[in-house]
Amino acid sequence: MSTKLPSRADHVGSFLRPRKVLDGRQALADGRISAEALREIEDEAIAELAQWQESLGLKAITDGEFRRYFFHTDFLLQLNGVEEHGGIEKAFKNDTGKDVHFAPPKMVVSGEVEHTNPIQVRDFEYLKSVATKMPKVTIPSPTMLHFRAGRSGIPAEVYPEMQDFYADVAAAYRAEIKALTDAGCRYVQMDDTNLAYLCDETHRADAQARGVDPDETPRQYAKLINDSFRDAPSDMLKAIHLCRGNFRSSWAAEGGYEPVAEIMFSELDVDAFFLEYDDPRSGDFAPLRFLPKGKTVVLGLVTTKLGKLESKDDLKRRIDAAAKYADLDQLALSPQCGFASTVHGNDLTTEQQASKIRLVVDVAREVWG
Repeated sequence: MSTKLPSRADHVGSFLRPRKVLDGRQALADGRISAEALREIEDEAIAELAQWQESLGLKAITDGEFRRYFFHTDFLLQLNGVEEHGGIEKAFKNDTGKDVHFAPPKMVVSGEVEHTNPIQVRDFEYLKSVATKMPKVTIPSPTMLHFRAGRSGIPAEVYPEMQDFYADVAAAYRAEIKALTDAGCRYVQMDDTNLAYLCDETHRADAQARGVDPDETPRQYAKLINDSFRDAPSDMLKAIHLCRGNFRSSWAAEGGYEPVAEIMFSELDVDAFFLEYDDPRSGDFAPLRFLPKGKTVVLGLVTTKLGKLESKDDLKRRIDAAAKYADLDQLALSPQCGFASTVHGNDLTTEQQASKIRLVVDVAREVWG
């Protein structure tokens, strides 16, 4: 197989939190247990999750993001110079036709961005100790420190020149990736909502109102991500997931990848792109024509937002359709997003979650062998 992925069947990373983890979080918030006591609860749940993933046939194993509240804030707030200031109110949409109002936390810069201590290393080392397959670390994209606030979230007295901001953010990420590398990590995935939001006309207009150029920003973000991965070893699998929002089975953006595809595929120096393709709001497969040799697109054809199981025949037909634009050997399969990008989780059961993963593994085996 030409792809660097450990398997043609992969996943985005987060899974529904078990009740004991949710109860443990509440007990910590109530002051009934310590942070280390919660960590012991999480350790037990993650060990069980690793075994569960392997039993389903996955070869990339995550900790399910069980230790996080949001997919991004728990990481970003551990960087010096980063604070959380409320959020941008947004009506997330879902298939029931009901808007789910949610204000995703907005990260703002209060000082020079700096990496002072490893953020994911302890979590990775524990995952590595309980997984027999390849442990995968998911971290938020560095673009999360810019897009939602724009220049207004980066004080001119701290960063008179934006190039210095981007340089410091990339340096902080390089330090974290080096720490993970030294601990033995060889699979890192960045989760990025912003490139996908720049495919949505409403979000593009909102970005422009914040002073973010929707046409030039994808190129700047590609450079930022490349600079963040710059010192990664050659045997590290570098991936990015483009997300259109994932909160309680709802989404925040729509639109095909055409506005960002050429820059994304040609200028982003990563090995794999996890792209959401679970319903018509994601557009068609034509943007895959820009995929160069040596890179892989993981088709997110199986939705994590609904419990109903897709059919194998439908998935195979869609893989065939994608293969008209990109070589089949450069494609793989996954769910379209995580099952729980936030602690709340999506509206499906753990049994339905397992069936979705099993379906991905089975179809990948039948298509690619």
